[in-house]
Amino acid sequence: MSPATFRLVLLVSLAHAMVHTFEHSLPAVEQMIGDDFEVGKERTGGLGTIWRLPFGLGALFAGYLADRFGSKRLLVVYLLGCSATAVAAWWAPSLSALFGVMFAMGCFASIYHPAGLSLISRETTAETRGAALGWHGIFGSLGIAGAPFLAALIFSTGSVDWRSYYLLLTLPALLIAGLMTASLLRDGDTTAASRKAAADADALDLSKPAAEVEKPIPWRAFLILVAAGALSGFVYAAFLHFLPRYLDEAGLRPDDWSPESFRNALTTIALLCAAVGQGVAGRLARPGRLEKLLVLVLLGNVPPLLWMAFADGTQRFIAACLLAFIHFMNQPVYNSLIAQMIPASRRSTGYGFSNFLCFGIGAFGPMTLGLIADDRVAYGVLAGLAAASGLLAMLLLCGDGRDSQSAELA
Repeated sequence: MSPATFRLVLLVSLAHAMVHTFEHSLPAVEQMIGDDFEVGKERTGGLGTIWRLPFGLGALFAGYLADRFGSKRLLVVYLLGCSATAVAAWWAPSLSALFGVMFAMGCFASIYHPAGLSLISRETTAETRGAALGWHGIFGSLGIAGAPFLAALIFSTGSVDWRSYYLLLTLPALLIAGLMTASLLRDGDTTAASRKAAADADALDLSKPAAEVEKPIPWRAFLILVAAGALSGFVYAAFLHFLPRYLDEAGLRPDDWSPESFRNALTTIALLCAAVGQGVAGRLARPGRLEKLLVLVLLGNVPPLLWMAFADGTQRFIAACLLAFIHFMNQPVYNSLIAQMIPASRRSTGYGFSNFLCFGIGAFGPMTLGLIADDRVAYGVLAGLAAASGLLAMLLLCGDGRDSQSAELA
């Protein structure tokens, strides 16, 4: 890809890192919030669900807005909105108020994926898209790991509470918003007119398949893909929301290390494994092999989830690291498949619909896991859902994915 495209990919990837830092700021402080308001994990699980519901359900509308008004403009709105709600979280006087704040933060965060993914997909070709989405995924994983890393760092001082933690998150978000605004003012945004010009150019560009310009959408394959992604999204949300709590119960903490800091330090290491998985998958994600890779990754979630169900002590940590590495490999592959199926002019809406279902259904993961006391049952259920998602994705190998493959490779 060209240097200009790579710079844009990095900027969008920074915004991606930030949305996942906001997303996983709640798991990083979930136990602290429970202690502060004197509630158990069944209530803090509900708090995770109330954040994630608009994160998923708002994505469809956000995708429409991004196609209508341009991705960069929407990315600026997301960054400023999440910053404002982080300040509101610092202020929240009651658990009820915090529920409202988290709902609003989820609404603004829902903008990112349809806007950011469509922007990257429109600026790359089929051959460079896997690498671009790999970088995008690595930054996303670093953002996920960044939330517990920042928590481990500041909570080790013993002088910062969860409210001040949210206030600190506004600083990098506002910096990225400034960079995105500068890019918007310098280069403009993607509007309907510029999309048409890009489509005309693509028709003459042999590096891009002509069918990619306005190919018919293979609806059956797309819906199968999104259904598999929705089941995987449930596993994702449930696993990550309670990961610090799961690792806290491994009994590995040294006596001189605070529990708030240590459990987030372990979570950071586990989630850095996710960034490695994203990078590996980004290098492997190429047209013609995406469907097979997706099936392998989704089914690959099952063994570490079963291990987590019965693991104790150090094995809890190792199993969680392995699951993070394998689970996050699906994102460059899955997002490349959506770009393969959906034409550029409708890609924001396509990603919006995907996130609408994947994050919307996934939103019930924290609440469900919060209601199951026994880890053997909880992670056994997640293993079953991971197996179901992989089996569903196998349909893409049997003929439902052939139309999208031939269109991309034509």
